[in-house]
Amino acid sequence: MTPNRPMPESTSAARVLLIDDDSSVLRLFRRCLEEEGMEVTSVQSPVEAEAALGRGLFDACVLDLDLGEASGLELLPKLREWAPWMRVIMATAMDDVPTALSAIRAGASDYLVKPCSPEQITLAVRQQLEARRLERRIEALESETGDKPELELTTRNPALSATYEMARQVAGTDATVMLLGESGVGKNVLARAIHLWSKRAKNAFALVSCPTLSAELLASELFGHVRGAFTGATENRQGRVQVADGGTLFLDEIGDLPLSLQPRLLRFIQDREYERVGDPQTRTANVRLVVATNHDLAQMVSQNKFREDLYYRLNVVTLKLPPLRDRREDIVPLAEQMLTAFVKRYDRPARRFTDEAAALLASYDWPGNLRELSNIIERAVILCGSDSIRPEHLPFNRDSKPAGAGVRAGDPVSLEELERAHIQAVLASAPTLEAASRILGIDASTLYRKRRQYAMA
Repeated sequence: MTPNRPMPESTSAARVLLIDDDSSVLRLFRRCLEEEGMEVTSVQSPVEAEAALGRGLFDACVLDLDLGEASGLELLPKLREWAPWMRVIMATAMDDVPTALSAIRAGASDYLVKPCSPEQITLAVRQQLEARRLERRIEALESETGDKPELELTTRNPALSATYEMARQVAGTDATVMLLGESGVGKNVLARAIHLWSKRAKNAFALVSCPTLSAELLASELFGHVRGAFTGATENRQGRVQVADGGTLFLDEIGDLPLSLQPRLLRFIQDREYERVGDPQTRTANVRLVVATNHDLAQMVSQNKFREDLYYRLNVVTLKLPPLRDRREDIVPLAEQMLTAFVKRYDRPARRFTDEAAALLASYDWPGNLRELSNIIERAVILCGSDSIRPEHLPFNRDSKPAGAGVRAGDPVSLEELERAHIQAVLASAPTLEAASRILGIDASTLYRKRRQYAMA
């Protein structure tokens, strides 16, 4: 099973499961929590609890220690298996406190001593919901890739300025957004900005890079899986869809989504329904979808490489980001932002670019766009021993040839340097990543890994 939607600061949309064999206690707890705007399900036995967890997802659970003929302490490990993300509060009578502490050691998050007041039960559940919300945010942040400094979305380019303004306008809606542009132009940065500008900003932003995994593993990454669904599936796992519930799901390089997975994504977009790998139970999730690609999806549709119905579902609002070479007025200001960030990170003395170095930066064509710029500034900051970055700290000459363009077979360089130079040169000349992978004789996922290895995307 996968975790329910991340909690906003209020408790509306929170789902709580109550397990107690005393119907009067269930009524009291239910009334207290429903007055707080929570969605409450109450059951009286382990069998009913398992059925409830099969039908729906819960953020927190209040579990009675004494369930008549059953024991809450024996049920706890099963709850941890069925819903490992769910925060469990053990409720116990006064003389059962040592047992409740044993439950804490076994995985319960808190315990309550009965009888308890409405304020006590409400506070205990609120605390666990907030803890779960923070866990969800951390999970989403840890799922993101890359350690380059975040850039401010400022520009002197009129076309990009208009794109940013449109992005702000659409951010306030739940419309699907498609971001177009070459590799490295900042689509990931804009996707996160759209999330932060939206009403979903306090919930999770989850990222899935479509070229990185096989179709089976990508399905698991998106939708989650149950234990035993495939070789290596040793436990239930949440998918990015569920992590993003209430927030934003960003699918990077959507053009590389396998055809076999496209019907499942289409169904999710249309109905917000999905199943985990290996689980027939239908789930729902409320996410806002942002996708990005450097492919020509319309052309892929005509070549039967991308579903036409999925394309139209994704192509609601399209924003195109220009390559860095078409916004030269932004190159030096962006480089200065990066300089400040890397100087702080590495505690280096560089504080500015000489006029000559700045001119070289502005005249270079930047086939790798912002990622290449970031790599070169990071390198220059590390190499520079004074307060000024000069031309010799930059890995290209005054003719503004692409970095690595002079490396040839037989030169006294490592195989890694030679491979990096060759891949970068092919990427600079190929119209699409698909074309580049064909030229290089490798598949798209291998090319993606190579680009990440050499920080080209």
